This record gives sequence, C-alpha cells and structure tokens, in this order.
Amino acid sequence: MEADAPASVIAALVAGLIAGYGIAMPVGAVATYLVALTARTTLRTGACAALGVATADGLYALIAVVAGSAVASLIQPIMAPLRWVSALVLIALAVRAAARAIGRYRTPQTTTGAGETPISPVRAYLALLGLTMLNPVTVIYFAALVLGGQGTAAPDHLEQAVFVLAAFAASASWQLLLAGGGALLGRALTGSRGRLVTAAASSAVICALALHLLITAD
Repeated sequence: MEADAPASVIAALVAGLIAGYGIAMPVGAVATYLVALTARTTLRTGACAALGVATADGLYALIAVVAGSAVASLIQPIMAPLRWVSALVLIALAVRAAARAIGRYRTPQTTTGAGETPISPVRAYLALLGLTMLNPVTVIYFAALVLGGQGTAAPDHLEQAVFVLAAFAASASWQLLLAGGGALLGRALTGSRGRLVTAAASSAVICALALHLLITAD
C-alpha cells in the first residue's frame, strides 16, 4: 500500500499538469487580450494578469475535484448567459484598447502625459481573474477529467491537492509565457504606428473570437 501512495500522487501530478496545459494552451480571446495588454503596459502588469487567469483555472480545478458533477450540472443551464457576458466584456475591452491606441497615435505628444491612468498590476490580476471565471466551460472540463479518471477508488485529499496545484502551475507557466511574448512584442514595436497596428490587430482578433463565443452560446 505504501508503494502505491507515491505512484498515485505522481499520477495526480501528471494528470493535473496535462489538464492545466490542456485548458490553457488553446489560444482564445483571453489569451489574445493578455498578450496585447502586456505589449502596451509592462511585463509586471502582464505577469499579474497571467496569474489572474491561472488562479481562475486553479479555482475551477478545485471546484471540480470537490464537487465536480454537482457544480457542472448547476452551471450547465446558465452557460449561454455567461458566454454572452464574457463575449460582451471582451468586445468592450477590445474596442477600448483600439480607441486608446488611435488616440495616442493621433496625439503622440500626450502618450506620456496625464489623463490616462495605466492599469495597475493588481487591477490587471483581478480583471483577468474575473474575466476567466466567466467561462463555465473550464469547470466542466476539469469535472469531466476528474470524474473520468477516478476509476473505482476516489482520490484522497493529498491527490486532490496535487492535481489542483499541478493544474494551476501548468496554467500559470503557459500564461506567463504568453505575457513574456507580449512584453517582447511591446519592446519590438516601440513606435506609435507599430503600437497602433498591434492594438488594431489584437482588437480585431479578440472581437472575432468573442463573436465566435456568441455563436456557440446559441
């Protein structure tokens, strides 16, 4: 029995890592927004935003291991409204980012002046945490993995904790990688025209992905 314990913990670790990367790696609207946010702010702000996304994934993984099937059945009826809210928030953020980029391009002398308060790392963390929590598919995804991988014996608390922490770590590592890419993009495109093009392109992609989210919500 003692030999089985480390094996089960390692299995929970591997399962958590795979689950975390599985939910984090597909590039969607939130990931696109994260890269664009980091490109126009700082790596510190982007890293905090990335941890906000990872925290949401970790919380949903925790919910799934504690009460996966029950929560999934409760969330199922409100999935469409939550997707609508998430998509509308993303479109609003994309339009706002594009409008700011156009304003800075037209009046470059005010890019470092007052009048625009940059988003703080704490606000970035909370914003991405809230935005990611609006996606109910995450908890259903984790619940399906947890319930499908239980077999005949339910996992103990240690295995559940290892699974949740591994899922959070995997998501955090990927989101931080995206934030790093956004920081490099921001340094490469230091000119006002480059930042305008980047903001316009990212806003268009975010809007397209959000519209796709609306279509799938019907």
